[in-house]
Amino acid sequence: MSESGTARVRVHETFPSRVLSGPGARHRVPAEAERLGARRVLLVAAPSAAGAADELARAFGPRLAARFGRPAVHTPVAVTDEAARSAGAAGADCVVAVGGGSAVGLAKALSARTGMPQIAVPTTYAGSEVTPVLGETENGVKTTRRDPAVVPGTVVYDPELTLGMPAELTRASALNALAHAVEALWAPDATAVSDALATEAAGGLLTALPEVLAAPGELAGRERLQEAAWLAGLCLAQTRMGLHHQLAHVLGGSFGLPHARLHALLLPHVMAFNLPSAPRAAARLGPATGGDPVAAVRRLAERDGGPDGLGALGVPRDGLGAVAERVAARPYPNPRAPEAAVLRALLEAAW
Repeated sequence: MSESGTARVRVHETFPSRVLSGPGARHRVPAEAERLGARRVLLVAAPSAAGAADELARAFGPRLAARFGRPAVHTPVAVTDEAARSAGAAGADCVVAVGGGSAVGLAKALSARTGMPQIAVPTTYAGSEVTPVLGETENGVKTTRRDPAVVPGTVVYDPELTLGMPAELTRASALNALAHAVEALWAPDATAVSDALATEAAGGLLTALPEVLAAPGELAGRERLQEAAWLAGLCLAQTRMGLHHQLAHVLGGSFGLPHARLHALLLPHVMAFNLPSAPRAAARLGPATGGDPVAAVRRLAERDGGPDGLGALGVPRDGLGAVAERVAARPYPNPRAPEAAVLRALLEAAW
């Protein structure tokens, strides 16, 4: 067969994962650890998830080997080193992560190093808990890899754990998830399955987010957001990342920026850049956005005092050129060629 006959062949791969979802699902975590054969559990949780972690620690009882409460954004290798030493000293044979992307990322990194099974209990809408993607930072450089071995064996979605999220984090985290779905729609390896997941995820996020921001105590909207974020994470698991994620990785790794807020800020700018060259993606986003995806996402990103720009996040303006050059030199697959001069203009607008 000629090479041209296989050029358009796309590969769809589904990674094994067990998902528990619904109000109160967190109470099943000790039983899930037992199902995995865990005898000594390392509990990873950021201070923001301390309440949920305390509850789980009590439920684990003597099976709790140790707690690690200092996961960091962008998963610095030095932090993973410290957590691995704690796990080894405690004789841990399973890691349970409670919190956002930082806690989940650290658990992935620990699992990759040690082979320990992992259980993820996300309290935000990051979506990384269902992906084979691990991003780690060392010396100001963030690198990513894809490895099925880092997918958590069990994910537990409990919308009750999201009720205490501040409005700004709720918005930024949901837009972070939306970025996974949007990029999947213009990915070069998109399939019928990823298109369906991304369309449903985007519709759910764009519909439920305004409802949750208007009525933060309503559990149904948060459950819908969590379900849509799960689907968006599956999109990221199955397709290649593009310009949006590359910019977030380079900026985040270089300047130590908050991951979700950075995604929320960048998304409308990258959509404005890419959608004219991605008509299929624009058409799928149209029904959920009133026909103008960029305007709809920008309204959500700027609602209730969203981040003013990259400058407000701490990015020095004189660093934008280096970021543009670095991205343009080794671009991720993208529907529009990211030339350095045009990227500089995009970053200036976001700044």
